[in-house]
Amino acid sequence: MSGEVVWTPTAAQVGASQLTAFARALPALLDGTPWDAPTFAPGDYAALWRWSVAHREAFWTALWRHADVLADVLADDLADVLADDLADDLADDLADDLADGPADRPADRPAWAVAGHGLDRMAPPTPADGPRWFPAARLNFAEHCLRAPDAAVAIVAWDERGRREALTFGALRGEVARVASGLRAVGVVAGDRVAGFVPNGPAAIIAMLAAAAVGATWSSCSPDFGTQGVLDRFGQIAPTVLVACDGYRYAGKVIDTMPRVREIAAALPSLRATVLVPWLATAPPDPDGLPGGVAWATFGDPRAPLAFERLPFDHPLYILYSSGTTGLPKAIVHGAGGTLLQHLKELRLHTDLRPGEALFYFTTCGWMMWNWMVSGLAVGATVVTYDGAPLPAERDVLWRLAAEERVAVFGTSAKYLALAEKEGLTPARTHDLAALRTVLSTGSPLAEHSYDYVLRDVKPGVCLSSISGGTDIVSCFALGNPVGPVRRGELQVLGLGMAVDVWDDDGRPLIGMPGELVCTAPFPSMPVAFWNDPGGAKYRAAYFEHFPGVWRHGDWATRTAEGGLVIHGRSDATLNPGGVRIGTAELYRQVERMPEVVESLVVGQDVVTDGDRDVRIVLFVRLAPGLVLDDALRDRIRATIRTHASPHHVPKVIAQVTDLPRTRSGKITELAVREVIHGRWPKNVEAMANPEALEQFRDRDELGG
Repeated sequence: MSGEVVWTPTAAQVGASQLTAFARALPALLDGTPWDAPTFAPGDYAALWRWSVAHREAFWTALWRHADVLADVLADDLADVLADDLADDLADDLADDLADGPADRPADRPAWAVAGHGLDRMAPPTPADGPRWFPAARLNFAEHCLRAPDAAVAIVAWDERGRREALTFGALRGEVARVASGLRAVGVVAGDRVAGFVPNGPAAIIAMLAAAAVGATWSSCSPDFGTQGVLDRFGQIAPTVLVACDGYRYAGKVIDTMPRVREIAAALPSLRATVLVPWLATAPPDPDGLPGGVAWATFGDPRAPLAFERLPFDHPLYILYSSGTTGLPKAIVHGAGGTLLQHLKELRLHTDLRPGEALFYFTTCGWMMWNWMVSGLAVGATVVTYDGAPLPAERDVLWRLAAEERVAVFGTSAKYLALAEKEGLTPARTHDLAALRTVLSTGSPLAEHSYDYVLRDVKPGVCLSSISGGTDIVSCFALGNPVGPVRRGELQVLGLGMAVDVWDDDGRPLIGMPGELVCTAPFPSMPVAFWNDPGGAKYRAAYFEHFPGVWRHGDWATRTAEGGLVIHGRSDATLNPGGVRIGTAELYRQVERMPEVVESLVVGQDVVTDGDRDVRIVLFVRLAPGLVLDDALRDRIRATIRTHASPHHVPKVIAQVTDLPRTRSGKITELAVREVIHGRWPKNVEAMANPEALEQFRDRDELGG
């Protein structure tokens, strides 16, 4: 039953959580600031969330102190530093506030009384108007990821064959220092871009941290991208250095990427160096003919000291990309400070990740969950990487990884959990998962039957948290709560400090009814900018045109009376048969629980009936091997949907396909299929992992009338 409580923390778990520790510490954390510190009963997340949203400056300041952020604070010369960005009077006011601060502030505590300016303005940030957080702070993201003890394990890397290697924090620091020296030697300075065409492994993390250490901006693509897909992304940002691999393995196959590497490098005239990582070869790949070609092992000085450039809070750290399935991918710039604060909040408070624990997320370097996972290093956790297919010949390899590496937090996609259930994987009976306490799911709404599967067949008693956010914010709007219950079919809570709501088309808040997911107030991990968008027009159009002054995220969702969230699908993919708006996830939950259906895709087709325009629901299904869609199975599918959803959800057309098109991060792309069935070929199919699958949806007889 949807909404039924399926997991509840014990009193001991609530008391020992980092979330409870943070709430208890608020009086000390806010000592010497202008803000009063309330007290909260253990486990009263709702009250803590309400306070964090109503008093955002106090919340983010307290989080800064709780996370022990390393930063220089500019006080005496703040007005000079800000003078180029701000009106003189505003710069002077900020400098005075910072220098003076509360009279009773401890002498050894930085004056974070100035949390920012323009923090009531929800719009693309500008230096003068904001929103701008912690303008006096100077920090470095990589510095926070590299402060655990030398002997602690930082990275463990796996592929389909098992463990490849492990690095301690001491070894990681040495490698980052070496590669950072190589970047400096070829002239990379703060603000330059370093691009990665690399698999999910140690080299990707080392290169990213080295770029961050020198103040460069990191941007990466998974090596399964085609040449044009990579150039659609990197071609926008003019990288100075390209870090690329010689190949990768997937589903037992060895894929040589060197031809693509040469094409990509040749098309990027901004390159000063191309650094080749030997992911497949035992010997270094040949860098001859590449712009500034050099082998990974010889790039940089292994004796170089580790040095960090401390830069403004909103200095660009990452450039991430929208999926690009409806046009050229949007290049979204994220700042170092906002990314750091959000990820520390989400990993420590919402996930309860601790130093020394192992964090795993099934991801590639082309999905924002890679950036999120790597921030586990800033907690002092061990990051476990995996490169390969989720279900290779050894179907349960990810659960073997979890068992052997004693993973505490296991992250994956909703699709993987659904497929693992259909594969009959039962790690609770086949693997020792004693260390596992949290399973995270994202990428698409988690079906109700997947909650039952995880708590029955993965590990009874595990905390299962479905989380949701996106590339747009490099973090989450809704996520886990270690001090509160998990309800079947729901995301537990809205994120601390995130003024998330659900609105109807007239901008009225809704509880228990579906509507648009919005955020009504600024937060630190808003994009700094879109690349090549100097006036902010693309940024504004992406989030702020539907509801002026409010972030519209593009998800169709319901807030529950208990404080949770249900995601029904993307707003632009919702169905509207007979004027009734339906989220696609509502159909997927019912159809994909049927054993015959491996996965499905649903779209709305525009039709004219008796002279009136309408939308009919079309369902495409990929069936288990050997099965053929017949009328009997169609009837069972319709009966399941009618019984467990509603008559409005029942598709008019059900058709069989052998594959479904998906983005590079594995998400089913409904919009591309909707274009094809209406006779329009989607833009930029290079952004898709398997564009050939679209051919199955073209000119289908079932859709003709």
